[in-house]
Amino acid sequence: MDIAAPHSQFELKAGTFTLPLLRLLDTNMDAMAEQLSDTVEQAENFFHNTPVVIDLNDISGITVEFPMLVGLIRGHGMIPVGVRGGTTAQHEAAEMMGLAILADNRQSSRTISRHKSDSKSGSRSNAQPDAQSNVVPIKPEALTTTLVNKPIRSGQRIYAQGGDLVILGQVSSGAELMADGHIHVYAPLRGRALAGVKGNENARIFCRDLQAELISIAGHYRTSENIDTRLRDQPVQIYLEDHILRIEIF
Repeated sequence: MDIAAPHSQFELKAGTFTLPLLRLLDTNMDAMAEQLSDTVEQAENFFHNTPVVIDLNDISGITVEFPMLVGLIRGHGMIPVGVRGGTTAQHEAAEMMGLAILADNRQSSRTISRHKSDSKSGSRSNAQPDAQSNVVPIKPEALTTTLVNKPIRSGQRIYAQGGDLVILGQVSSGAELMADGHIHVYAPLRGRALAGVKGNENARIFCRDLQAELISIAGHYRTSENIDTRLRDQPVQIYLEDHILRIEIF
């Protein structure tokens, strides 16, 4: 008796795709965020939902803040899918953010140029905010809490390094808040808020009036289009649960 083959639900085939390559030349996340904004503004439709591969060859051996990097790339409309080149430690950090490790087919004999200070120590000596950028440098206070009692204008970026960020004024559309810890906004939040940018998945975002363009915790993000309309204009807390971004009304 003939037995019919079960109906196949899918086919798994090899395919070849050409993807944009984001070649990292530095680990200064502040300068990178500014350059990404300028680049995307020139061709916003081209970059929207575009998958990209992160090339680590020029910063091999240097610590990369992958949660912050992934959040920045996603926040500018692109989708990071994997990394190329780099070290085992960098690969492990990338995998923690759900990035694939892709084969590097380039010739191993290629010379990679770096600044002397980077090649000798492998340190992130140039990872401080660029004094010429529009970043507002803010140092964490003794209790690792940074308080800003004025509105945050469009184009401003505030980063609370090493602690929490508290904003008393409204955050305009086009502004960006970043903190290694929690973010508290006691006024309308219309811009972007990225908490736990160095990978702290226990970080939370609290705001009195949610109108955000983007929210992110440890690289897990949600854009305004993906926020339930019932949560908008409401006082909420935002946190991670089992690697899923949750939004709750107070």
